Amino acid sequence: MRLSQVKSVLKELETIGFQLPNGELVPKHFHVTEVGKITKHFIDCGGTVRNEEVVNFQLWNANDYDHRLHPDKLLNIIELSEDLLNLDDLDIEVEYQAETIGKFGLDFNGTYFLLTQKQTDCLAKDKCGVPAEKPKVALASLKDEPCCSPDGNCC
Repeated sequence: MRLSQVKSVLKELETIGFQLPNGELVPKHFHVTEVGKITKHFIDCGGTVRNEEVVNFQLWNANDYDHRLHPDKLLNIIELSEDLLNLDDLDIEVEYQAETIGKFGLDFNGTYFLLTQKQTDCLAKDKCGVPAEKPKVALASLKDEPCCSPDGNCC
């Protein structure tokens, strides 16, 4: 989800809720303690230099149980961040404390902002020797093929 999409959704909401990938809701008394831009400048395992930028939201729970962040307040924080940090319309990454700091993508289901799982990946599979995935073939589909012939699949 991009920053412009979050802003558009916030303009339509009366309350803000975040849902974790396991279906649990982030407690209603969460704070957005940071809105920022994270720049990652790195080299992948194939030797290519890369740059990535995301807008970062950090969610935090405290013992401030009466706290409720309203959509217009978060929208004001985002707009201030856009001006002061020169934020572009980038993808959003959300940090949330679990056993350790988790990083999540962001989506919206019409009711809640969804913290989506992120996965690591090799960005240079073609250069670092990671074999391509072999296509999976159902054994039942091989029964009509000639077996033990030069063009067969079973020898």
